[in-house]
Amino acid sequence: MNSIGFIGLGNIGAPMATNLLDHPAGLVVRDLSEELTEPFAAKGATVATSTAQVAEQCSVISVMVRDDAQVRTVVGELLPAARAGTVIAIHSTIDARTAIELAETAAAAGVHIIDAPVSGGFMGAHSGELAVMVGGSVEAMEAVKEPFSAFADLVLHMGPVGAGTKTKLARNMMHFAAYAAAGEAQRLVEAVGISPQVLGQIVRHSDAVTGGPGAILVRDTAAPFTPDDPLRGSFEHARELGEKDLTLALEMASEAGVDVPMATLALNRLAGELGL
Repeated sequence: MNSIGFIGLGNIGAPMATNLLDHPAGLVVRDLSEELTEPFAAKGATVATSTAQVAEQCSVISVMVRDDAQVRTVVGELLPAARAGTVIAIHSTIDARTAIELAETAAAAGVHIIDAPVSGGFMGAHSGELAVMVGGSVEAMEAVKEPFSAFADLVLHMGPVGAGTKTKLARNMMHFAAYAAAGEAQRLVEAVGISPQVLGQIVRHSDAVTGGPGAILVRDTAAPFTPDDPLRGSFEHARELGEKDLTLALEMASEAGVDVPMATLALNRLAGELGL
């Protein structure tokens, strides 16, 4: 293997790349900010003076830049210098269609582009405990598993190019919908005289035990339950508890004069979203 390349040393990219400093093939980094590359140079990484230089020296290249436009620019600068067989991994959360389009363009030169967004944030990037969702060929997946293991302890092949990004967007949809619900809950507890910080402490503790909302994602389908499904009973139990508790919470909110549209929607949609 040639060196590992990493482009984009921002809040998450820098700790990801830091975990690659000891890779036996060597690390080549690139960022427009000299200040961000200096710590890597001090620890023995090669600092590329151009994006093309990364392609010339590396067989696996990670890209963690801001958005679709920056991804397009970086890939456009990599492709003319990349050798056949090179794998360019896009870790940025972008439109899946962008990854698919770039992969089709790169294929003409024998270069693999995969979408490989990550989950776990700044903390997971530092500790090497990210989850990586890979969309791309089996060949490309095999090429990246070993270097990705430096910054991730869960690397999953989701399917063809675009599948990684689609998985990440669904995961983030749940994440930020939960943020909205959390904001609603903190307004409610504050209105009834309870500290939102204490509520947060309880939520983080119990979710670490139960798995939080992800605990229900154990089926291999989102279709409604069949009568003989062995999981149906536990989901019906969850529905009964949920409808009871949501009804009580809505009554409390009404008495406190707090508008809780997320909770109202959850009560109306809970059974259907659980497949019941």
